[in-house]
Amino acid sequence: MIALFERFGTKPIMVIISAAVLMFFIVPFSAGIVNIGNCFGAAVMTLLTVYFMFSKIWNGLIGKIWQRPLGKPVLCVCGAIIVLGIVLALVISGFMWRAAGRSPSSDDTTIVVLGCKVKDGRPSLMLRRRLDAAYDYLCDNESAVAVLSGGKGDDELISEAQCMYNYLTERGIASERLIIEDKSVSTYENLKNSKEIIENKGLNEDMTLVTDGYHQLRAQMIADKLGIKTYAVSSETGWLLPTYVVREWFGVTYQFIFG
Repeated sequence: MIALFERFGTKPIMVIISAAVLMFFIVPFSAGIVNIGNCFGAAVMTLLTVYFMFSKIWNGLIGKIWQRPLGKPVLCVCGAIIVLGIVLALVISGFMWRAAGRSPSSDDTTIVVLGCKVKDGRPSLMLRRRLDAAYDYLCDNESAVAVLSGGKGDDELISEAQCMYNYLTERGIASERLIIEDKSVSTYENLKNSKEIIENKGLNEDMTLVTDGYHQLRAQMIADKLGIKTYAVSSETGWLLPTYVVREWFGVTYQFIFG
């Protein structure tokens, strides 16, 4: 690696690195995943790749702008915004990592599995990973009860809750340990409706949320607004993690500002 830097310099290496990261945000488009996470990530990494490819031209242009009367304040403001954005992203990522690791100290909580996309009546890859995490927890904690929360989208054959119920019972989880909540269409409704069910059935009102690690922070922020004490059992997201982490930067910021 050192020899490579000495022979070619840092410019080609940075082009390769930025282009490689760019692929993490572009590939999801081919799977029909389009959200602010991969759109923003692809845009930023495209700009970085182009910058590294033509750095001399860009540096010259920046130098000329700096010499203009309004150039310095404009570039300083742009630089401050970029630095602030990077710091904010790092801080949110730290809180996301901490939220994902808030495991319950005992099995005396009610499990709430947050729904996700259903394809042709079967769980999508992301939903299946959540269900596998829930299955492992239910197997390890035989007294635990789970609320399966998720409604039916226009492009889904059955509700997400029913799909989750089918998957877990097929794997041997007793039906009496599973409660279907099939009216929710958002994380807020997942938690609100699940809370009402838990209260009506006299279950432990402390919730252990089963969802992707990147999603735990925002879910817990919503739960706090509803007065719910939560813990986390997090599933893995795999190679799509960068897309959804970037999306959550915006989601967490929006939730913090507008609640």
